[in-house]
Formats: sequence, structure tokens, C-alpha cells
Amino acid sequence: MRTEWTVAQFSFLIFFVFIFTQIPRAMTEQTEHKPNRLIYEKSPYLLQHAYNPVDWYPWSPEAFEKAQKEDKPIFLSVGYSTCHWCHVMEKESFENSEIARMMNEYFVSIKVDREERPDIDQIYMQAVQRMTGSGGWPMSVFITPDQKPFYGGTYFPPEDRWGHPGFSTVLKRIHEHWTSNRAHLLELGQSMTAELSKSALQTPPESHVLSEETLRQSFEYFLRTFDRNLGGFGQAPKFPRSHVLSLLLRYYKRTQNAEALTVVEKTLHEMERGGMYDHLGGGFHRYSTDQKWHVPHFEKMLYDQALLVKTYLEAYQATGKEAYGAVARDILRYVLRDMRHEGGAFYSAEDADSAVDALQPEQKSEGAFYIWSLNEIQNILGAEDAGIFAHAHGVLPEGNAENDPHGEFTGRNILYRAHTLAETAKHFKKEESEIKKILDHAVERLFNERLKRPRPHLDDKILTDWNGLMISALASAASVLDEPAYADAARRGADFILEKMKTPSGRLMHRWRDGETAVSGFIEDYAFLAWGLFDLYEATFEPRYLKEAVFLTRETVRLFWDEKNGGFFFSGKDAETLIAPSKELYDGAIPSGNSVAALNLLRVGRLTMDAQLETLTGQMMDGFSGALSEFPAGYPQMLIALDFMLGPVREITFAGDPNDKKIKEMMRFLKSLFIPNKVVTLHPPAGPEKNGEIEALIPFTRKQTMIDGKATVYVCKNYACDLPVYDVENLEKLLRS
Repeated sequence: MRTEWTVAQFSFLIFFVFIFTQIPRAMTEQTEHKPNRLIYEKSPYLLQHAYNPVDWYPWSPEAFEKAQKEDKPIFLSVGYSTCHWCHVMEKESFENSEIARMMNEYFVSIKVDREERPDIDQIYMQAVQRMTGSGGWPMSVFITPDQKPFYGGTYFPPEDRWGHPGFSTVLKRIHEHWTSNRAHLLELGQSMTAELSKSALQTPPESHVLSEETLRQSFEYFLRTFDRNLGGFGQAPKFPRSHVLSLLLRYYKRTQNAEALTVVEKTLHEMERGGMYDHLGGGFHRYSTDQKWHVPHFEKMLYDQALLVKTYLEAYQATGKEAYGAVARDILRYVLRDMRHEGGAFYSAEDADSAVDALQPEQKSEGAFYIWSLNEIQNILGAEDAGIFAHAHGVLPEGNAENDPHGEFTGRNILYRAHTLAETAKHFKKEESEIKKILDHAVERLFNERLKRPRPHLDDKILTDWNGLMISALASAASVLDEPAYADAARRGADFILEKMKTPSGRLMHRWRDGETAVSGFIEDYAFLAWGLFDLYEATFEPRYLKEAVFLTRETVRLFWDEKNGGFFFSGKDAETLIAPSKELYDGAIPSGNSVAALNLLRVGRLTMDAQLETLTGQMMDGFSGALSEFPAGYPQMLIALDFMLGPVREITFAGDPNDKKIKEMMRFLKSLFIPNKVVTLHPPAGPEKNGEIEALIPFTRKQTMIDGKATVYVCKNYACDLPVYDVENLEKLLRS
């Protein structure tokens, strides 16, 4: 008998089948998207991994207790939220259900944000570098339940490639060794931990004499490695290393060696005209993957912007060339627009990767936010203006990226300054003023169009150390460019840190995000913030910032000083105990805390007449003199401190009302000059409370007062003073003598 189905019955059957086929899928999707413990963290990097199938733990006692209880080794993964290869390894391995199964079965897995916990990163990076000869992020380390490292590396592909083991192979082998040959792994961990402790605690070798010859040797090294055609040092990849350029500017100031200035100017010019610079939105990308500064790694870091602002400002002072001041302004325009929290402090970074299409947010590519096809530019600008813009910025129909190993830039263009304004005007037979107007309008239109694209991920955590660098940069810009708005921005940033990132007892903290302050401050937090506050005092002459800088500098000594061997430990005496202490001297992407602290001791000691602080710098130099003598080029920021210590140092006091026209004229003139080795103060007229506050902080100002009611300037060298002066002409004579 044939059964007839009504429409209603058939519809019900379809609905029934749909429901029962979708329930398993829905359950699977729910399982795949179930958050792990990282969902309760504040770190943007940890939150990016909160929905991995890996049973991640943050760095916590709970994780180590689990490893001890279950007798498992620990897989420690360290990275940061704007790290391109961290994203790759997450996609390939940590979102892979089979790899996650092995991780969960054989290991206790811990995820650490290196920017939030640089102390952990510092120690285990040293271990990985000793094991492999290199380092980087993501950092992948296998450690015992008592935190001792026995195997490590950086990025691992999911499967074996090019003769190297993939991550799944590594997991299997580590598990097998832990099961069958654990004693050997424990011995490796014990040995590596002993090496790390010995490195930080060893007695310094016999001291070497540090002198101008040390500075000359570093200059000779940089001159040998200088790329005379393209600027920068060595081959690809090329990093900004702005503190190297700042050192060379000081060497030029000391010796008048024109080659030092040539190295600096060539490098600054090529960096700014290359693709490493964002020609639409301002700011610098992290580094150039090629020798020409053309193809960048597209992430933008707060610390790079801050350090480069300071170097371009110093070049502006040293040469008087407005182009360097313009770059500093452009960087700060980007930072104040895109990197500032509403409370005034500054975010950490923007990612290199972003979505190619808003409709497919998971499909990300490096540089997608920044690169263009010629057709896109023509559709926005029209044929004529697009032709002019393309000529000026090297845009080609087929794309212009010569270095594209992953095929992400095919048919696309990385903007750079291919031709100058004059060259472009000549090519199109137009006046430069007309070409400039066209290009300015084109930049504005393309920038506004770019805003419609999916933005790169913003790491919105606020770090005390990096904010200290930006406060210093803004304060310097306020002084050099005579721009009060930068001083206001620096004040807001400083006040945020001082109000929200210091405990009631005065302990500085490292990280703030989403209303939560966490992690006790490290040497870099204290040193960099003191640096910024000292510069902010010299920009505004507000005593409260000097008072905080002095406090932080003295706290740096109390919390971090190595009483036995000199120098500063990375973590404070009250910090969490890790497997080994750490002491960093090398000036890498950012200067070391030791290098900046050394200069702080000299500046604060000189201004407050605290000879003990300057003596500590001498002890640091003695302790580190072996390293500085052996390879001075590795420590450019410490050599900047040495340059200051060798002197001469000028102590300059303005006595009078800061609103007085003469005072303002003389201050403006002083700040236009490149005189790095100086300390500057303002002694206000007798009577106000600030007068007594300044005299208490800076004893030598007590007798440096206005003469006959006139604005007066005292210029001293190593506390030996010339006769006071009352106008710019005589101040210039003293400063140029």
C-alpha cells in the first residue's frame, strides 16, 4: 500500500531531520568555543587564546601544583598580542584539536604575555638562546614542575618541515623522554638554571678604563657596519635602533666628526622615505624585512614611536632642518590620535595583521590595512591625481613589493617616497606648489578611505615603562618645538600613571587595563618613568614632576640595586621569586633599564647635588666596563650615560617669573640647541611656595636669584659658574663657548 505524504507531514520530517543533524554540530561548536581559564585574564594576548581547545593556565601556583600532582612537564608559551608568528602558531597548532589533545594529556600548558611579565620572558629567553643560539617569539619552552627549563625553541610548525621537527613531533618526543629518560631532562633543567643564576650573580671581571676612546671605538664599529647607500646598519632585516643614532649625535657634538652626523642623517632620511613609515597615518612600523626599508613588518609599537620622536628631535636641534621636526610632529599626531586612552595614558601596540575583508574577519593578512592596488587608488582619486600620487609613492600596476615570501602583497603596493616633490613636479611639468596641493589632498582622501577598512588589533593595555618613554618624547617635543599641547599630553599621561599605577605605599606597578592594576614594577618601569618625569619637569618646570623623578630614582636604588656586584636587577627585592635573578645590560629594541637608570642617577645627582647617586653610576660603569670595552656597540644607551659622565655637564638656572617675556625668549633659545649634557631648572621669584620647594630639591639655586629684579640666567659647568646673563645674545655667547 502506498503512503501519501501531506505537505505538513513532509515539512515536519524535514524539520525533524534538521534538528537532529544540527544538535551534534551545535554541541561540537559549543565544545570548540568553550572558554578556558584565560578568559578571566586582562592581558589581550591571553584573551586571544581563551577559546583554544588547549587547557591553558596563566602563570600561577595552580598550574605548578597541577604539574606536581599529575607528574607532568610544563609547556610554557610566551608571546604578545601583536606578534605575527604567535598568531600563526595559534592557528596551526593551538587551534588544532589533535595537537591540543596531546598538550592536554601530556603537559600542563601555561601562556604568558611577555609584555605583561617581562621578568618571566627575560629568564626563559636567556635559556632558549643558550640552548639554540637564537631567540624570538613565540617562545616555546618545556620546563619541569619546579620551573627549570630543559628544552626550548621559538615558532614550531605543526608538522615536520625542511628537516626540522614539527610541534606535534616535539610534543611526542618530550613525552617519551619524560616517561623513559626523565633523569636526563631533570639534569638538563638543573644545569641550565645554575647557568642562569651564575650569569646574573657572577662577580664582575677586572674593570677597564672607560674614556672618550670607548666612545670612539663604538663609533668606528657603527661606521664599519653603516650602509652608505641605504642607511642603517648591516643587511636585512633593519631595525630603527634610535638610541644608536642618539649616541652618534652626541659623538658628533663632542668631536665635530662630520661622518657621525652623516650616518645619522642618511639613516633618518631613508627610514622616513621608505615603506617602514606610514605615509598616510604617521608613525613607524616595527622594522624593515628588506635592506631598502621598503617592506616592513607592519606592527606599530609605542616604544618605537617614543624613541624615534626623541631622535628626530635631536637631529632637528643638531642640524636646524625642519624636516626632522616635521617627522616628530607626524609621529605624535598618530600616537595622540590612535594610541591614547581617554584618561591620557598610551596603549601598547597595533598588530601587523588585519582582516582583508570586513565580511570575513577571520581571514587576516599582514599589512592588509596599509597596502593598495593601483585600481583602488584610481577609483578614489581619479586618473590624473592617481597618476601623480603613484609616481610620488612608487605605486605600480603589478604591485611594488620585491620581498614577498608569503605572497601577501601580490598586486598590492606598499607606499614609499619614490620621488621628491621637485622630481614629481618636473615629471608632470607642474609647479611644486600645485603638486604639493594635489598630494596633500590625495593623502587626506586615501587616509579617510583607509578608515573604512577593518583596523588591526589594538593592544590596549597600558604599561608604565613604555608610557614613561612616551612622556619623555612628548616633553621633549614640547620643549624643542615650543608646542604647549605636547606638554599637556605629557602631563595627562604622567598624571594617569602616578594616580592609577602607584600603590598607597608608593610602589609603582607595571600594567593597567580595564580598571585593573597588576604586576609589581620592574627596573624599566622605574627608570623609564623617572626619565619621562625629569624631561617633563624641564619642559614645564612644575616641581611635582621633579619631586616624583627624584623619588623614583632613589626607589630604584632601594628596590633593585645589587649590593654585592653593582648594577640593577630586573625585578625588585619584593618581587615573585623565579628560578634565577636577572640583570639586563644589552640595549636592544629598547634601552636596558640599567642604561637608563645610569643616566637618571647622573641627572638627578647633578641637579640635587646628591654625590652618592653619581657615585653609584661610577660603580655601575666599573662593573660593566668589561662588557663595554669588549663590545661597546652593544650598549649605546649606556654609552650615552658615559658621555654624560665624562662631561662637561652644564647646570643652567633661569631665575625669574616663567611668564616673563625675557625668560621665555632665553628658554626658547636654549631649547633650540642640541646640548644633551645639561640639567636645567627654574628658580621662581622669592615668596611663592614653589620657590622653597625648588630650593629644597635643588640646593645650588638658593643663591641663584634675580638680580635687580631682572630675568637672570646662570650657566655653570660642573658647578663652576660664569657671570649671570640677562638676554639671548649673551646667553648664546656662553653656550657656544
